[in-house]
Amino acid sequence: MLITIPDVLTPAQVVAARELLASADWVDGKVTAGHQSAKTKDNQQIPEDHPVSREVGEMILRALGQNALFLSAALPLRIFPPLFNRYSGGQNFGTHVDNAIRQYPGTGARIRTDLSATLFFEDPENYDGGELCVEDTYGVHRVKLPAGSMVLYPSTSLHHVTPVTRGTRMCSFFWLQSMIRDDGRRSLLLDLDVGIQRLGNELSGNEVAEKTAVQLTGVYHNLLRQWAEM
Repeated sequence: MLITIPDVLTPAQVVAARELLASADWVDGKVTAGHQSAKTKDNQQIPEDHPVSREVGEMILRALGQNALFLSAALPLRIFPPLFNRYSGGQNFGTHVDNAIRQYPGTGARIRTDLSATLFFEDPENYDGGELCVEDTYGVHRVKLPAGSMVLYPSTSLHHVTPVTRGTRMCSFFWLQSMIRDDGRRSLLLDLDVGIQRLGNELSGNEVAEKTAVQLTGVYHNLLRQWAEM
């Protein structure tokens, strides 16, 4: 399941975040790369413990906590603190797969990476290249979203970022552990949730439709009860 989530951040939040990120100290992006992905990674990042990283990361997490589509699609249990990268001057990130386990900075706590997220801070017309290309059984999906929007995709996917040949591509990226480990089950629950909401919204006042929505809501929660890992 690959899903785009529009307008995670407002335009004002995007501007504020960009100003903060521009003032930060950037380092070689290989600092967070695994052994294999470090061979193909060419970008810059803000250190995980940098005050700007924490401030903008908290802004993102607050916004996600109020985003109904994100909560329904991800069913998040734990979210890794957001990180930040930028590409320019031909920089890119070759094909790789994200590490299955991530350790929280400065702690022994670990997170299983079920879903990967990329949130964009620059509009597509401001840079050339920089597409996030995610591979699945249906082919390669090329993603380049408006500033403030985010893409969510399985961390098991092979993916790469194409060279940025003009301008700068600046994003936040992070991982999360879902209450539902299996991508197929998580996708099924999202479809069911969307269908229930549509049924309730479009047929409000219809007694049969309202009873059906209640029944399906029960099915949703019973499936969640069976499959959730806490």
